[in-house]
Amino acid sequence: MEVKTSLLDNMIGVGDMVLLEPLSEDSFLENLRKRFDHSEIYTYIGSVVISMNPYRSLPIFTPDKVEEYRNRNFYELSPHIYALADEAYRSLRDQDKDQCILITGESGAGKTEASKLVMSYVAAVCGKGQEVNKVKEQLLQSNPVLEAFGNAKTVRNDNSSRFGKYMDIEFDFKGDPLGGVISNYLLEKSRVVKQPRGERNFHVFYQLLSGASDDTLKKLKLERDFSKYNYLSLDSAAVNGLDDAANFRTVRNAMQIVGFMEDEVQSVLELVAAVLKLGNIEFKPESRCNGTDESRVKDKNDLKEMCELLGIEQSVLERAFSYRTVEAKLEKVSTTLNVAQAYYARDALAKNLYSRLFTWLVSRINESIKAQAKTRHKVMGVLDIYGFEIFEDNSFEQFIINYCNEKLQQIFIELTLREEQEEYVREGIEWTNIEYFNNAIICDLIENNQNGILAMLDEECLRPGTVTDETFLDKLNTICAEHQHFESRLSKNSKFLTDHSLPHSCFRIQHYAGKVLYRVEGFVDKNNDLLYRDLSQAMYKANHSLIKQLFPEGNPAKVNLKRPPTAGTQFKTSVGTLMRNLQTKNPNYIRCIKPNDKKASHIFTESLVCHQVRYLGLMENVRVRRAGYAFRQAYEPCLERYKMLCKKTWPHWRGPAREGVEVLMADLQVPAEEFSYGRSKIFIRNPRTLFFLEERRRQCLQDLAALIQKIYRGWKCRSRFLLMKKSQVVVSAWYRRYAQQKKYKQVKSATTVVQSYTRGWQARKLLRELKYQKRCEEAVTTISAFWHGTQARRELRRLKEEARRKHAVAVIWAFWQGLKVRREYRKFFRANAGKKIYEFTIQRIMQKYFLGLKSSMPSMSPIDRKWPARPYRFLDGVHTELRRIFHLWRCKKYRGQFTEERKAVYEEKLEASEIFKDKKALYPSSVSQPFKGDYLEISKNPKYQKLNSAVDEKVLLADVVNKINRANGKGTARIFLLTKKSVLLADQKTGQVKASVPLPDVASVSVSTQSDGFFALKLKEGSASAVKGDFLLSSEHLIEIITKLHRIGATAADREQLNVDISDEFLVQFKQDKVCVKFIQGGPKNGSSVSCKRKNNRLLEVSVPTTA
Repeated sequence: MEVKTSLLDNMIGVGDMVLLEPLSEDSFLENLRKRFDHSEIYTYIGSVVISMNPYRSLPIFTPDKVEEYRNRNFYELSPHIYALADEAYRSLRDQDKDQCILITGESGAGKTEASKLVMSYVAAVCGKGQEVNKVKEQLLQSNPVLEAFGNAKTVRNDNSSRFGKYMDIEFDFKGDPLGGVISNYLLEKSRVVKQPRGERNFHVFYQLLSGASDDTLKKLKLERDFSKYNYLSLDSAAVNGLDDAANFRTVRNAMQIVGFMEDEVQSVLELVAAVLKLGNIEFKPESRCNGTDESRVKDKNDLKEMCELLGIEQSVLERAFSYRTVEAKLEKVSTTLNVAQAYYARDALAKNLYSRLFTWLVSRINESIKAQAKTRHKVMGVLDIYGFEIFEDNSFEQFIINYCNEKLQQIFIELTLREEQEEYVREGIEWTNIEYFNNAIICDLIENNQNGILAMLDEECLRPGTVTDETFLDKLNTICAEHQHFESRLSKNSKFLTDHSLPHSCFRIQHYAGKVLYRVEGFVDKNNDLLYRDLSQAMYKANHSLIKQLFPEGNPAKVNLKRPPTAGTQFKTSVGTLMRNLQTKNPNYIRCIKPNDKKASHIFTESLVCHQVRYLGLMENVRVRRAGYAFRQAYEPCLERYKMLCKKTWPHWRGPAREGVEVLMADLQVPAEEFSYGRSKIFIRNPRTLFFLEERRRQCLQDLAALIQKIYRGWKCRSRFLLMKKSQVVVSAWYRRYAQQKKYKQVKSATTVVQSYTRGWQARKLLRELKYQKRCEEAVTTISAFWHGTQARRELRRLKEEARRKHAVAVIWAFWQGLKVRREYRKFFRANAGKKIYEFTIQRIMQKYFLGLKSSMPSMSPIDRKWPARPYRFLDGVHTELRRIFHLWRCKKYRGQFTEERKAVYEEKLEASEIFKDKKALYPSSVSQPFKGDYLEISKNPKYQKLNSAVDEKVLLADVVNKINRANGKGTARIFLLTKKSVLLADQKTGQVKASVPLPDVASVSVSTQSDGFFALKLKEGSASAVKGDFLLSSEHLIEIITKLHRIGATAADREQLNVDISDEFLVQFKQDKVCVKFIQGGPKNGSSVSCKRKNNRLLEVSVPTTA
């Protein structure tokens, strides 16, 4: 079952300030504090959301939360920014009403994060698809780009928006985003050239220097050191929790997603680099012959690099910094600039260059994200703009920001009252006029076309003659002196003459949020926002593709002598356009509040919050909302929530919801003046009435819970009894079945025994009868066999006698025929008959010899020494040669079966035989042992993974050896590794390499003649490896180790063959000393193991047991 959390359930404080009782500024702040302390950062004022910046991550923005608030009534769940975003999106999608979301608050209150949350929620709940996802991604990725170029670190906020942003997101009829349009307002371009203490320039400068590659910085002629650039403040260049390098990569990726081409990104970075270079240009004074001062560039290196980046001739830009040309109709006047004017021109160019680049970025993003279809779209606007600003030192920027907030407050009051009035009319409730402060008089003071402050500032800027901030203040004192919201110490109003809190160079305006003191210094210059025409024309001459677009007024063919509009006029026009745009949309408000100035969580500064509550007009907003009815709710949810308070409506009401609510309110005897019935909602006038209903509901829920527990416990006991009863029946049935089965098995067993005895008796009787019959048949068969045998033997003897007689006749006949032939042949006999008979005899003997040799050939094994004996002595030489040829042939056949690995093993065995045979007593025992090589399986064993990675070459032999200690003759286990180039010794436990000896440094190897495994690696004197001396080692595979060492030396062309010294006494070099190692035959008392003992500083004695 789905669980819903209503606005009124489990409330911490009051979720909707309209229901706050009693209503006062103290109770308002206390309610905000209580909710903030319990991480409830959102509170309602009707449909307005108050957002407290928690300065930490909270688990309330997860995808599960998005689904929880999706398609829910605004008051159905606890207060959340998602509820407002969902209400706005559903009104746009389902009711075809254009929406706008106005996010206001001072710097650091969380306006930018709030706008991101609104956009991410809308992106999550709208449709899916490849094109839709692409549009959503482009809309979301426009934020990192604008934040990099328009946000900066201030004393109040590490990511403060220094421009106002209004984004119109366009949707189709299904509610899927099609694109958007971004409008920007008043970028704080003065920050480019100067930042207050403790603040930074715009993020992009630090991101570029921190995150760009060395190659990119080289192309842009930049260095990573922030201190190299005058426009970058150093006291707060690094910000905790802000990774400029990572953010630069994020911005590059976002620009790619939005649709920037690679050459466009490069052009943007070149302009950013040019601004940094521009700040390093310095000027020096130079006197002319006519006595006037002019300026010259000190070091032209930065100027040269900047001109190379922008493709401008250095001389053109240098002249623009030194001269100013004034055109009036057909007349041109060129004047020189002194150092102060040159610095002003440089800073003006830097501010204009960056400001126009930012405007171009917004236009370029709009080209990528704008909707392609030409049909009418549904629009949702999101306004993220500066809040009301009251600083210690307020200037022109704060003046126009506060003017914008006055206009927003004006439209807020108008739209809120209009919304209330429309709802009352829609529901048929009588409307009563509400008294409220109308700040139109303040807006008129600022924007009036004749007597407004902005109009007088423009008039002063355009007036010929000497124009200063003081003359502007004098004009204000003359015209605005009688205005009730204007205060100045020099005005005609005598009550401010002695007000020492009001300096002479300042004026004060009483805004809706409080009084603000403005210092008049800089008003005229900032309103003029003047860029010399010479600089514009110099920029237009650049070969850079983007610069020409940013300075179109520099085109000589389109010279316009008309003065450009002032900054105040431009802002007034854009604010007017914004107000008209907002008037056409249904407004939704988010009021952001900063809980403290320390940017720390869990700290609630009451004075700071109180100040923001006042200038945001939140108390007045609550009073406007409560002027009519404090609470309203549709009939269906109202009846669903309170139906248990009346027996007639509980548990189900079958009629219309309104009639059910009327029955409910009548049964509860609520006074009729406390509520009214609308067409679809019930309106409750006083919060006390709502709290009375909630208290009754809470008591009723407790009673219902007790009733449910009682019924549940009774059901549980009955169910247990019925289950036990059923179980008893089942147990009885199973026992009776078991007893009958047991009785049946006993009867069946007895019957089986009787049957088995009977069948056994019958079988034995039949067996006796069959045995007697079989013996009779066997006797007859035996007698018949003996008789047939006697008959056969008689016939055989008769046949043999007859055959002997026939053979005798044949032999006699053969002799007779031979005798006759010899008598006939004797007369033909010649003298050479003996030779032919001899040759014939020899030939027959040879044939018989070879045929006999073929049948008695030995096996194909090369170690088989058998060979048939020679039959005649004269065949002795042939017999020996045939034996040799056969042995060679079968050896060749045997070798042909060998693999390359097996050949190598036999070659090593042959080389071991040449080295050790009859020289080393250990050799015979090693003949039958195959040379394995890698005894540790170092490449497969994970224990030696680190050691294997440290060896770059193939390991020919890996074994555990004992390294003999000179001090006591004891051995330490080491891993012995042999490669084609070196010998390595490593620790057996850790795998750490202890020694590495190149094979060219090994001079010789010494071993004894006995059956021990000791050997000494002697190193060449003077080599790098010989510093610690020779190595005395012991191994069970000594023969294989020495053979492989000798074989590697024999195959290497660049090394001498390794010398193997076999002797029972040899010298070993230990660091600076030579020690004699002597091998002796040990007696029975030494046991069967080899032992090594130190006799003195110069002698190690190795006792080898005698072999049987």
